[in-house]
Amino acid sequence: MTLTAAIGIATGIDGRESALQATHQALQKLGNLSPILGIVFATQEYGLREVANGVGSLLGQTPFVGMSTTALLSPDGLHSYSVLVALLASTTAQAEAIWMPGYAQSAQETAQRLNAIVERTLSPQALLLFTDGFSGNIEQLCNALSLPHLAIAGGLSSGNPNTLIGPVLANLFQGSGALSAALLRGNLHTGIGYAHGWQSVGKQFRITRSRGFWLRTLDGRPASEAYAQLFGYAAREWSFPPLNTMARLYPLGMLQGEKTLVRSPIRVEADGSFRLNLSIEEGSDALLLVGSQDACRQALLDASLQARQALGNSRPAFVLLLVDQAWNLLLRAFPGFEVKVVQEVFGKEIPIAGAYTLGQIVPSEETPSHPQALNQHVVVMAFGE
Repeated sequence: MTLTAAIGIATGIDGRESALQATHQALQKLGNLSPILGIVFATQEYGLREVANGVGSLLGQTPFVGMSTTALLSPDGLHSYSVLVALLASTTAQAEAIWMPGYAQSAQETAQRLNAIVERTLSPQALLLFTDGFSGNIEQLCNALSLPHLAIAGGLSSGNPNTLIGPVLANLFQGSGALSAALLRGNLHTGIGYAHGWQSVGKQFRITRSRGFWLRTLDGRPASEAYAQLFGYAAREWSFPPLNTMARLYPLGMLQGEKTLVRSPIRVEADGSFRLNLSIEEGSDALLLVGSQDACRQALLDASLQARQALGNSRPAFVLLLVDQAWNLLLRAFPGFEVKVVQEVFGKEIPIAGAYTLGQIVPSEETPSHPQALNQHVVVMAFGE
């Protein structure tokens, strides 16, 4: 049997009821086929405990993983206050869900445990990762993973930007500061592509003070003051909604050869510093980046073509779309734009499930044994048999 996928989406006040409806829709579309894996996205209004209970009550022993997000994407467009459930079915592939609640306490130990699980798995093909986007060290996790020849992709939960909580789930387990993963094995192929639609406007800063995930000063001034001079809003206004999260629209880029390393603020803190979830090197030079609809469209096409070409002769059956939260801010007037562009490559008949993230996990060309963490990108992960 070829790989088959189905998507269900439901909107409602109650998280469990919405999850039940979305799961029921997806199961109906599969007909008599038995799912091997569920991928669950729920918008920030829902508690993941109720969502997990609703999905689990219908899926039984079928593993499922997922995360909280600010909004959902499907072939029908952009969805808020909703639960999305995507189901994969195959008789020649299998999957298992992995739950690691200690990710925020020790990303390196979490990576070592993942390495051990994959090493004892027969014919592993792909690893899908979801982590909290506000806590934990995703770079440390990626650097400690040693999984050559395994397709790895994932996203950092965008959860609730007001409470700084990004919960994830695996089966009936859920919570913040955690990692969930789906390990797929057997007769399954994946193609992964990624790109970003942000470009330099010529303004350059020196990172004069940074520590960990906090960018303190640019050109010797609090980061918010540097942005205030450019954009015309007072520095103190950048510490309050909506500007404290809108700063993600204007990330910083460090040139590395022909590539640009993008670092995006999660929010602006009360002291004017930028909170990040990827490190930025003190003393480095950074370019101010801005996005555009045209550049994002090209990035989507590039990522989709990469993913499709990586599948080779395999027929695409499902596309997972992980998009940085900045795209949601930039393209708010064009809901569902991302899916429409991806459909130009894969066609309208292929199920597409998407969510917004605070970071992306993709394969690394420089270090094939472990993945890399990104900001501001779109990731297209195509599944085929």
